[in-house]
Amino acid sequence: MRKGSSLLSLPVVLLAAAAGAAVGVGGYAFAYAKGTSYLGNDPATCSNCHVMSGHYAGWQASAHHAVATCNDCHTPAATVSKYAVKAENGWHHSMAFTVGGFPDVIRARAESSAVIEGQCRHCHAQIVDAMTGGRDGVSCIRCHASVGHLR
Repeated sequence: MRKGSSLLSLPVVLLAAAAGAAVGVGGYAFAYAKGTSYLGNDPATCSNCHVMSGHYAGWQASAHHAVATCNDCHTPAATVSKYAVKAENGWHHSMAFTVGGFPDVIRARAESSAVIEGQCRHCHAQIVDAMTGGRDGVSCIRCHASVGHLR
């Protein structure tokens, strides 16, 4: 080894510092936002963000309050897809609340609406099949949009 040379080059040190800062800031944000609470099934978690308070209050006043939590409608029933959807939604929520720019009236994205529709059909399969004859073209949400959250 030549005199004055180092095992670590400046780009490697800068990359390590940047990675460390990203992990540190991300870890702090996850802890500050009570990130682990989103891994569970407690509906109160959804009101961690003040913009969701109205949706939480609407759910508490709805008929589904006694039989379904947020995850029952907003995530698929299968474990892997449930946590994949939770991760995707968490990413979108954290980005929206961190950088701003989200609308005053929050609407479900198309992907989220598809999950909700699927969960309606999953829980109410017998009724839906009897009404639709097994056809998929009929939307539960179109007529029952306020069932989960009273407006």
